[in-house]
Amino acid sequence: MEEILLIYDKQCPACDYYCNIVNIREDVGTLTLVDARDASDVMNQITAKGWDIDQGMVVKAGDVLYYGADAIHTLSLMGSQAGWFNRLNYWIFRSKTRAKILYPLLKSLRNVLLKTLGVSKINNLGFEGNDRF
Repeated sequence: MEEILLIYDKQCPACDYYCNIVNIREDVGTLTLVDARDASDVMNQITAKGWDIDQGMVVKAGDVLYYGADAIHTLSLMGSQAGWFNRLNYWIFRSKTRAKILYPLLKSLRNVLLKTLGVSKINNLGFEGNDRF
């Protein structure tokens, strides 16, 4: 069984809810949630690629990393069809085009939520003055 990593901001209530409810099929592997706020090898890999974790979640399957819209699309293809949420997730994000259109909107709503809640950015790329949404 392959371990599939889902790297996201655990301090985002919407992200945390989504990541804890989404399921992948058993034949694909096991889904392990990784808090992007914790130091880890996978966060080092994400930062080395120049990806801003504050602007997109990451799925790691084997040695391949998927970011943002590609991550949610890949996750939906691995997804279980158990329950209404997983069926809806599959239906919406199985289309790469729909994922690329909807992901920026969802990301914007997430950023407004985190700004409203006063949550600081992770700022894994270390940009000066980039600590707030």
